[in-house]
Amino acid sequence: MTATGRHSAAEPDPPEPGPRNGAPAAPGRPNADRTRTAEHARLAESPDSSDPWRLWGPYLSGRQWGTVREDYSADGDAWAYFPFEQAQARAYRWGEDGLGGICDRYGFLNFSLALFNGRDERLKERLFGLTNPQGNHGEDVKEYWWAEDATPTHSYAEWLYRYPQAAFPYAELVAENGRRGRDQTEYELSDTGVLAENRFFDVAIQYAKASPDDLCIRITATNHGPDPAPLELLPQLWFRNTWSWGRDDRQPSLRRLEAPELEEGGVRAVQAEHGLLGRYVLAADGLISSGGAVNATRPRGALPDVLVCDNETDAVALFGVAENPSPYPKDGINRLVVAGDDSGVNPAGVGTKMAFRYRVDAVAPGASVTVQLRLRAEGLPLRPFGGAFDAVFADRKGEADEFYAEVIPAATTPVDTDIARRAFAGLLWGKQLYRYSVEDWLAGDPGQPEAPPQRAARDGRNVSWKHLYLADVISMPDDWEYPWFASWDLAFHCVTLAHIDPAFAKDQLVLLCREWAMHPNGQLPAYEWAFGDVNPPVHAWATWQVFCIDGTNDREFLVRVFTKLLLNFGWWVNRKDADGSNLFEGGFLGMDNIGLFDRSAPLPPGYRLEQSDATSWMAFYCLTMLQIAVELARHDKAWDELATKFLEHFLSIAEALSTFGSQDVSLWDSADGFFYDVLVNPDGSYQQLPVRSMVGLLPLLAVALSPDWVAVELPDFTARIRWLQKRRPELLRSLLSSHGDRGEHLTLALLEPERARLVLSRALNEEEFLSPFGLRSLSAAYRQPFTVDVEGRPMSIEYLPAESDNAMFGGNSNWRGPIWFPVNVLLAEALRTYGQGAGGQLSLELPTGSGQAMTLTEIADTLEDRLISLFRPSGSATGPFRPGDQRDVLTGPLWSAHIAFSEYFDGDSGAGLGASHQTGWTALVAHLICRRRPSPGAAESTEQKEGTQ
Repeated sequence: MTATGRHSAAEPDPPEPGPRNGAPAAPGRPNADRTRTAEHARLAESPDSSDPWRLWGPYLSGRQWGTVREDYSADGDAWAYFPFEQAQARAYRWGEDGLGGICDRYGFLNFSLALFNGRDERLKERLFGLTNPQGNHGEDVKEYWWAEDATPTHSYAEWLYRYPQAAFPYAELVAENGRRGRDQTEYELSDTGVLAENRFFDVAIQYAKASPDDLCIRITATNHGPDPAPLELLPQLWFRNTWSWGRDDRQPSLRRLEAPELEEGGVRAVQAEHGLLGRYVLAADGLISSGGAVNATRPRGALPDVLVCDNETDAVALFGVAENPSPYPKDGINRLVVAGDDSGVNPAGVGTKMAFRYRVDAVAPGASVTVQLRLRAEGLPLRPFGGAFDAVFADRKGEADEFYAEVIPAATTPVDTDIARRAFAGLLWGKQLYRYSVEDWLAGDPGQPEAPPQRAARDGRNVSWKHLYLADVISMPDDWEYPWFASWDLAFHCVTLAHIDPAFAKDQLVLLCREWAMHPNGQLPAYEWAFGDVNPPVHAWATWQVFCIDGTNDREFLVRVFTKLLLNFGWWVNRKDADGSNLFEGGFLGMDNIGLFDRSAPLPPGYRLEQSDATSWMAFYCLTMLQIAVELARHDKAWDELATKFLEHFLSIAEALSTFGSQDVSLWDSADGFFYDVLVNPDGSYQQLPVRSMVGLLPLLAVALSPDWVAVELPDFTARIRWLQKRRPELLRSLLSSHGDRGEHLTLALLEPERARLVLSRALNEEEFLSPFGLRSLSAAYRQPFTVDVEGRPMSIEYLPAESDNAMFGGNSNWRGPIWFPVNVLLAEALRTYGQGAGGQLSLELPTGSGQAMTLTEIADTLEDRLISLFRPSGSATGPFRPGDQRDVLTGPLWSAHIAFSEYFDGDSGAGLGASHQTGWTALVAHLICRRRPSPGAAESTEQKEGTQ
């Protein structure tokens, strides 16, 4: 039995005795490399998710309210069922959230920070943002924070939060954004004026592990405003509520420690007891001030008050019932601090939630206050604070510096090093515990009201995914706006993670293929709002990339994922190629509003949408599966025939795309030199939908090189190619031969060079796709709306470089113009691969019409450099400090010191858009930086290092 998907979601999961699911630990880099720094040594000690150094981390969610998991409504309106306003007083069912918090990998015991400035209507316990209906562009967080640093084992971590000194303008943000239309910018916290003159506290949280279960914590708040300002800091420790649902009534406990039980004088402490975790003690030192902080009523260095309540719903206040499960409910501490009502705090100091209350009457301008805490298993050391405590921070910070000095190439500029390191930090802080048993969720809990029958109806949310049962730390797209995994996002995350934690990256890719995640029919789960939606098939590509980045040693990992992806590949063929034409459907495929209409909506009976992107993704999928099969066959000939299978399937797709598919349907428009989606009518007639978008660029992705050794070492594969050359030469248009210094090269490509040239001439045209910061998702030729008559109905599309102007897919993303990082990375990689093979002699103008010719490798380098430049200082005296900064980022050194990693970027200016902490797939910038080489003469090319073939 494992800690993943095999127990009631309410009961404690036992720790795994060894490597996950009984498999041997996956090998990483050679042993000489695995211990070259202290952090590498910790990683070598802890390859598995249950290993000690991974027990504690920043796994606490940035937002638990408003998620599908917490929604038990009849209508499926997750935002309305559990809103932000109830989060302070209502117990969560499946997880917890907080500010810069940590928890154990099972999510039982949680730590985070609460703040109070003397003016707010509630304790600042969690980040605030608008729901999807409230925002004029969908859900949107209205706070400022940054992941400053982190190591993969979470031996060291830093997080910074910007807390206004004025009352937080909750109502104003809701009202003004509700007033604005989709054609207007979002109204952000900086627009309200509460941060003017730097009237805020920067609150820095640092974690440093003295050992796997001994965590040193330091919280420092600095007043950057011009006037003294009051502040309360309330570090909180609490248990996730696992006992109120009728599935497991065992209840852990927290209690205040007093002398003589508290042996160490000069500290405050609480003891936490849990059936699985055992005993932990959280100790708090006295307040430390620097630069001028005044307490009129408390001496300098005073110890905090200890406040204890229960993590139970305040049903009396929320729902008007007669009595609460506990007289000291979840909002008891909030009521005391904000309203002076102490009736919700247990005077006996016993419960399941607590806070240390530090009060400072006035923090002087430029001054800081610091609190120090220590969370330790079993008990405290004799002197929990002091010189040894400080040394832990110094040591772990130094080890983090050493680790990243090894990970990031030495020739990298300081600017790019900072970009990569912050991207890695964001990615590591985005690891969150994700607990969800769909079967239990649909049925409802025995200790709660009966679940509405609509939830289990045939068309109910996720009803066909009852097998899905997860209790894992998973890399999230964004820690607030997307606090749930998405399968194609996760694939991109893993590629970047492989540079710093290949074991975790591999574990994530394996996880989605396990029987408690993958559907029995082979489909991968998309995301919790609709697990049955279809994301692009990039899992195999990520698996190959991670294998190569990790040193090409772990073939067991390849086998584990590859064998499951055989099921997934079959699902695609059986479900998304309706007539066996090798032209695929797929729906929106992650590119939400890119089409003239919602491509995920059901078409009228008899109609079918054959998609350029779906077909291209499948060709891309084929070639990646072929690469994996070839690698495995080199060591075990039993895989040779699978390599042949994927070769032939790719050639069939290429033939269909290059000529005609079902009923003479063609996705290629020879007059435009571009690929389009095609709407096939019931009578067999069809209509191209002539919109130049990313959909038509994706055929470039499907390209791979045949390794030199294939002809000798894979006889079945080689014999099949020869058979096809003699008997089916028409299928081999996509098998391209070229000659270089090492002799003949074979390239498999969906596009032969002439068609690639035509497509690229549009891609590299500044009037169409090419921007200063990458390739746009829709041609800028449509700055004026472009209208197409579709079955007698006019449909229009317009280039929108920034936010969406419609509500398709929630209106919180836009594929009608902006630059999206992941597809740009894939396209640049494909061009480099093509340039190594059949496209080696191909040169194009960059930009189109400039007269400046470049090779495909040079074009790939240029595109990647443009992507990285989004995060580099622009040098502009009037514009944003970085091109990729979001519009609302203020000016000055307190703002320019921090980098945001946005979900997507303005197709013209490069300004960041959408979710502001998308590390996430935008962390791919660190992947680009880490695989760069100082000069073309390096001994090993980037492509060889990454394993591109």
